[in-house]
Amino acid sequence: MTWWKHFKPSACNHKLQAENKDHALELIIETMTKAKVLGPELSESANRALLAREELATTGVGRGVAIPHVKLAGLTSVACSIVVLREPLDWAAVDGDPVDIVITILRPDSFTEDFDPGQHIKMMQWIAGLAREGDFCSFARCVDKKSTLVDLLKEHAHV
Repeated sequence: MTWWKHFKPSACNHKLQAENKDHALELIIETMTKAKVLGPELSESANRALLAREELATTGVGRGVAIPHVKLAGLTSVACSIVVLREPLDWAAVDGDPVDIVITILRPDSFTEDFDPGQHIKMMQWIAGLAREGDFCSFARCVDKKSTLVDLLKEHAHV
């Protein structure tokens, strides 16, 4: 599995400082935009979509992990980010625990040359598996640079 290749180190952060969940999502979108995995023309709609998704239901899946994910009109390929927060934040997670690992997935709203919805489901299953993988989460919380987060994803490609 090579889904880890959708995560570019420049779109990730190993020590994101945010005041709350909404601020964290805003900073993640800023990071993805600066990394050019998300076009600047889509950053505002991406942020709105993520906030609306959180209003619908929490993406805090437990064990300190959130997986915000939305369809985004105008996107032609998947845009991904993993961040570790400096301080855990209330995310209204299903287990009530605060979140310190956020894996964000933005996907096109329909099939494109670079996006297959069937493969997307498999990628989301892999990401959900990472969230349940204790070693992955423990190691992610200890990394000292962005590229190490992506290396960690690659090491756990089999999960």
